Amino acid sequence: MRDIDVAVIGAGVVGLAAACRLAAQGRSVLILERESGIGRGVTSRNSEVIHAGIYYPAESLKARLCTRGRVLLYEWCVNRGVAHRKVGKLIVAAGDAETEILADLKLRAEVNGVPGLRMLDGRDIARLEPQVRGDAALLSPETGIVDTAGLALSLLATAEAHGAFLSSPREVVALEQVSGGWRLETRAADGSGIEAVVAGGVVNAAGLESDRMAALAGIDVDARGYRLKYCKGDYFIPLPGKSPVLERLIYPLPGRGGLGIHATLDLAGRIRFGPDAEYVDRIDFGVSEAKAEDFGRAIRRYLPSLRSEWLRADCAGIRPKLAGPGEDFRDFVVAEESATGFPGLVNCIGIESPGLTAALAIAERIAELLPEA
Repeated sequence: MRDIDVAVIGAGVVGLAAACRLAAQGRSVLILERESGIGRGVTSRNSEVIHAGIYYPAESLKARLCTRGRVLLYEWCVNRGVAHRKVGKLIVAAGDAETEILADLKLRAEVNGVPGLRMLDGRDIARLEPQVRGDAALLSPETGIVDTAGLALSLLATAEAHGAFLSSPREVVALEQVSGGWRLETRAADGSGIEAVVAGGVVNAAGLESDRMAALAGIDVDARGYRLKYCKGDYFIPLPGKSPVLERLIYPLPGRGGLGIHATLDLAGRIRFGPDAEYVDRIDFGVSEAKAEDFGRAIRRYLPSLRSEWLRADCAGIRPKLAGPGEDFRDFVVAEESATGFPGLVNCIGIESPGLTAALAIAERIAELLPEA
């Protein structure tokens, strides 16, 4: 006998969005989170950008879920009063070679259904952003920023209004198939209070631990290509009085492992630079001040007046990537595992950028993949 219809592992934006969607369908949902609050993993350490859907190969899950998710996310924020702003962004190119790459990027984005894109020349850039320099830029008016913490709270509130229940802090320590579903064993943060629950289905939205959860269920994560690689991204902020004046987000052309060290705004107008991309063997959120010179050099490609000594270390995040250093594009995994012998288990693995933007669309897909009892 099952206790609940669906157990969702992880209370980041993807897990909360999934819980919200499933509960709205009338399913009983339990959200299990090992931290003492929601949105404290990958969700808490990102640029808070609502992406338009520019960068991803056509028909990839990243492309489709980002463009669909962007529409859903703006609607959600408007309807539920979540703070956000459609500030737009410039992707800046220097020289003819980069300008050609930028033109190709525009074509890819248009295939993905991104509206309103416009190529700019150097004079256009200077008119829009007087402190930014470049030979060409791609203007994306649909890009925005969002209060991620407020979004997470709104998702939880809506899920709970539909009857979902959050159990936190509860860590999943065992996950096994049983007749008609899955048995999950959990424990409290101090290692005590072992409890078990039987669910008809399981959504693995555990972020940096999602490959470990898949392995706990019995999946050979190496054979399936589910093993995560940790890619750290550090952020720097300008010293007081040294911040440039920007109206939009400013990005360079994307590089290996990330979108390049870009300038983002928060809803209070504060500027932050980052993230870079460095593969690491363990989770560590420290930021070395010694990186300021490298950051300054990268930023001066589009903000030439900024000096490295004006930067100070801020924070860091870890991307749960499926592609390792130098490897080709890897898509999101949002997969129901019946074909591999694990029916009723939906794995969400490698949900890095644009996972925040795509969260509500990922939730739609999860609901489609999990049959209703």
